[in-house]
Amino acid sequence: MGVSTRKFGELTGADEITAYRLENRNGAFAEVIDFGAILVKLCVPDRNGVLTDVVLGYDDLQQYEVNSCFFGATIGRNGNRIANGRFMLNGKEVVLAQNENENNLHSGPDGFEKKIWKAEISQDKNSVTFQRVSPEGENGFPGEFKISVRYEMTEENELRIVYDGISTKDTVANLTNHSYFNLAGEGSGDVLKQILKLNASLYTPVKDSHAIPVGENVTVKGTPMDFTEPKAIGRDIEADFDQLIYTGGFDHNFVTDNYAPGNVRTIAEACCEETGIVMTVSSDQPCVQFYAGNFVSKQTGKNGHTYDKRHGFCLETQVEPDAVNQENFHSPVLAAGDHYRTQTGYRFSVMK
Repeated sequence: MGVSTRKFGELTGADEITAYRLENRNGAFAEVIDFGAILVKLCVPDRNGVLTDVVLGYDDLQQYEVNSCFFGATIGRNGNRIANGRFMLNGKEVVLAQNENENNLHSGPDGFEKKIWKAEISQDKNSVTFQRVSPEGENGFPGEFKISVRYEMTEENELRIVYDGISTKDTVANLTNHSYFNLAGEGSGDVLKQILKLNASLYTPVKDSHAIPVGENVTVKGTPMDFTEPKAIGRDIEADFDQLIYTGGFDHNFVTDNYAPGNVRTIAEACCEETGIVMTVSSDQPCVQFYAGNFVSKQTGKNGHTYDKRHGFCLETQVEPDAVNQENFHSPVLAAGDHYRTQTGYRFSVMK
């Protein structure tokens, strides 16, 4: 029980990286590392009490240095895409790298998931808080941004992630976690039979395969994007529907219901018949990106397992993609001196 540590490995530059294990009284535990503030393991009991690791990842630190799929990564300063890698802020153009087609994806190519963070353990809260200062101009973003990411494992088998930050200048702040979940266990194959419900009556359609929004949120009703009632992830994923064709399956932003600033509410629930594991997702964010792992291909993951297309799914809490360029979306702009604070929880139980 509590927080323990182990050496995870050494980076190519010889820095030693530590893994922090957060274990509760039930034996459920999460393991996170101070490189990228990455979630590398999340082990929860199935219906028979067998601990099951439900997130994709690597055993080897050098693979996390590449991590082209962003397994378990803390994403920042901005999650998702910014069109043409640029935006206007206070009358000035901010230029970012174009690391996916002509767009910027996840603030890369070397965003928060490639940085070393300072860790502070709290045994009382069964948590570890990762901290760093993102300097003025890092990845092109204005302002010095002091940021912390706290992982906490509760006695209710909930992994809670809390983000906190403050900037010296107006900037963009839209952090998220990019874990891929497989409730049958990592390495067990695809997630197409796993059941998902999203408390989201609207989604954000994209223009084309580059996945930049058209600029509006529309109803899911009458479309394959409707997860307001539980359904298998794979049921409609190959539907003859332009949005799914553009992105090779589900890779879309959903606008969650009952949003109000600071209002933490249930936004999603997923379950697996084989293991009986249920995951309930809560957040105070307005949106969530549901990505069905369409572009994962032949990754050697933990325990020698091979990960492939749709072997995990992501539920990344956020504001809409390209929101900094879209007047109709929730704003990701953080004013100088204001506190950025948001939280997301992944709680695990078993089917009754």
